Amino acid sequence: MAVGIIIGGAFTKIVNSLVADIIMPPLGILLGNIDFSRWFIVLQNGSKDAGPYVSLEAAQIAGAKTLNIGFFINSILTFMIVAFVIFALLKSINKLKDKTTEKDETPTTKECPFCCSNINIKATKCPNCTSELK
Repeated sequence: MAVGIIIGGAFTKIVNSLVADIIMPPLGILLGNIDFSRWFIVLQNGSKDAGPYVSLEAAQIAGAKTLNIGFFINSILTFMIVAFVIFALLKSINKLKDKTTEKDETPTTKECPFCCSNINIKATKCPNCTSELK
């Protein structure tokens, strides 16, 4: 379990980088040169400097209270990618598990051709209708 937690933490860093560095820049260009990491709304001006602020960093340095919409969008995309990868991983594991259980199962019963009841596969005579089986 500890190995899974460590790998999960490393995977989360990879997905964060994928979203922030690979997915969001082209998406921002497609939507009209929008940089999502700089999307914010000032809720209250800072005590050091009044707005408008050029960037989120400038607003934070000034002590402004901001609503960071861009970071939230990045977090949503990161969650969706992680959820999809986990879904695909579990689906493939379940598919492998189904294949292995199907191969290991050998039939233990057969159907009597005369009375259609289930009987032991080794039976030579049906215990229900007493017919001779081949």
